[in-house]
Amino acid sequence: MESFVEPPEQERLLALDGCALKRKRGAPELASREPAADGPNKKMTPDVSAEVTSSEKVEDGPLGPAPVGGDGGVGEGDARGLTCLSHGSMSVIGRRRSMEDAVTVARGAVAGKLGCYDFFGVYDGHGGANVANACRDRLHKLLVKEMEGRADVCGGDGDGGGESEWRKVMEASFGKMDEEVGGKGVDASTRMAGSTAVVAVVGKEEVVVANCGDSRAVLCRGDVAVPLSVDHKPDRPDEKERVEAAGGRVIDWNGSRVLGVLATSRSIGDYYLKPFVIAEPEVTVSKRTELDDFLVIASDGLWDALSNEVACQVVRRCLNGRIKRRFPEELRGSNAAEAAAVLAELAMARGSQDNISVIVVELKKPNSKSP
Repeated sequence: MESFVEPPEQERLLALDGCALKRKRGAPELASREPAADGPNKKMTPDVSAEVTSSEKVEDGPLGPAPVGGDGGVGEGDARGLTCLSHGSMSVIGRRRSMEDAVTVARGAVAGKLGCYDFFGVYDGHGGANVANACRDRLHKLLVKEMEGRADVCGGDGDGGGESEWRKVMEASFGKMDEEVGGKGVDASTRMAGSTAVVAVVGKEEVVVANCGDSRAVLCRGDVAVPLSVDHKPDRPDEKERVEAAGGRVIDWNGSRVLGVLATSRSIGDYYLKPFVIAEPEVTVSKRTELDDFLVIASDGLWDALSNEVACQVVRRCLNGRIKRRFPEELRGSNAAEAAAVLAELAMARGSQDNISVIVVELKKPNSKSP
C-alpha cells in the first residue's frame, strides 16, 4: 500500500503558482455560479487555473476561484441529513490547453421509496468538451425521468432485486444520453467527441455507482479504500475480448488504445469508434454501513497521480483538520471542499498532465459511529 507523505511546501504550492501568476496579470473575474447541475463550465487559459462547481455562489480569491461545498443544512435527527453531511468539488485545467472535464452536484435530485437521493457526477471529455458538458446538463435529468413510475427501484427486497432494477435504470439513462449526443441534428464535432461518466447516487441506506470509462469512485470504509468502480481500460482482459469480438483491435500506441486511438474502452459518444466503444455502464449497489466515512469521485487526472489509498488518507486528514491549505481564508464551504482542493493540488504537484476534477462526499462525522 502506498503511503502518503506530505510534500515539501514548494511542491505543495506548485499547483497554485499558475493561478497566482494569472491573477497578477489581471485575468478576468469569474462570475458567480448557479447550481452545479445546470451551471456552465468555464473554459480556462493554458495557465494552471481552477473551476469550482457547487450549489453555492462563490467569490474569487487572489489565487483564483476557491473550492466550495455544501452541507446538509439539517439537524442530526433529520432523515435528510443521513444522505450525506457535506460535499465539496474542485476542477482544475491542469497542464492541458483546454478544460474538457465537467461536474454535476444535484442534492436531492432523485426521489425513491426510501427518500431523496443526491446525485454526483464527474465527466472527463475528449475530442472537445461538448459531450462532457451535455452529460453535466442532462444525465441526472434523464435518470430522474427513468425513475418515474419505478417503485421497484431504491431498496430492493433483499434478494438482489433492487440492484438489478438500479442496473436497468442506469443502463437506460446512459443509453439515452449516448443517443442524444450522437443523434440527428448533432454537429460533426460532437459526434467525434466523447466523455467518460462516473456517477454516484447517494441515499441514506445505499450508494449506487454507475461507471463508463476510466474515471473512478472510491469509498473509504473504516481504514480501507474500497473501489466502487473498475476502470474500463482497453487492455483489461474482458474489455479487450469484447472489443475484439466486435471486430475491433486494441493497439499499443503510447498505451493501449481502441484502434490505436482511444485510451478507454467505454464512453458516451465517440460514434466513430462504435461498436467497439460502448456506453453501457457497470453498476454497483453498496449498502451503507456505520464504517462508511466518505466518497471520492474523480477523473483520471487525479487517479493517474494518486492511488486510492493515498487519496483516502489525504481526505481523512482534511476532514479531521490535520491538513490545511496554505490560504485557508480563501475556502468557501465545508471541510469536504478543502479535501477536494487539496487532492487536486497534490495531483498537480505529483505531475498530473490532465484536467483534474474531484468530488468529496462526507458520509458521516469524523470518528462518528453513525452513517
